[in-house]
Amino acid sequence: MSDVHHLAKRFAEAGRAVVFTGAGVSTDSGIPDFRSPGGVWARFDPREFTYRNFVGSREGRRRYWALGREAYPLIRAALPNPAHRALAELYRLGRLDCCITQNIDGLHQRAGLPDDAVIELHGNAARARCLECGQGCSREELQTRLESGVEVPDCLACGGVVKPHTILFGEPMPRAGMEEAGRRARAADLFVVLGSSLAVYPAAYLPIHARRAGATLAIVNLDPTSLDREAQLVVRAPAGLVMAAVLDEVATNLTRAEDIRGG
Repeated sequence: MSDVHHLAKRFAEAGRAVVFTGAGVSTDSGIPDFRSPGGVWARFDPREFTYRNFVGSREGRRRYWALGREAYPLIRAALPNPAHRALAELYRLGRLDCCITQNIDGLHQRAGLPDDAVIELHGNAARARCLECGQGCSREELQTRLESGVEVPDCLACGGVVKPHTILFGEPMPRAGMEEAGRRARAADLFVVLGSSLAVYPAAYLPIHARRAGATLAIVNLDPTSLDREAQLVVRAPAGLVMAAVLDEVATNLTRAEDIRGG
């Protein structure tokens, strides 16, 4: 039995499948893994991009927005790939409970997953708000200002600090999102890690919670992770390739079952 066939069988049999996605799901959409050699972090020091630096000084915000001006167009131009589309279709077929994601690109929703089926642990790059008056705005509005020469886009309503709805290094994780993700992980009977190195905590504890609660743990990632030894199934292949094959097998089996019932 191939690994992909094994994973498809697990999806077909699961009563509550949860998928946990990381940067490896979006690389085929043109969004680089910022930790890879030659990526954005090769030209920017990630240690500078902390929540403390952002809220603590205008220079910290200037450096952040210099990175944002360069990185956001990659997110804006990205389109859902086969991995995103497969997850959306598995949800439509009733074979996926929810998707917990570390990604900030919104591609799961653009592929067709409803908002309430996506738990965004690290926020969403498309939105921003003022930390002082709470005024919201789109990231697109801020990009227009950045490209016009504004180095630090302050709030147009009150002059306060505007911050994207993304989690910076050292910033507390969203409590409601983490609690909901933990609840879904512990209730899952299949927990699939898809395209994540499992190097960012506390999000990377979720597969452990699921496994300890009795879920089957599957890991689909090109590189080894620290939890491979905990998993019942490890697949070393691109996320899109694996999930497209899984969807094809699951959909074929469902159609065959319906034909048998109809006959």
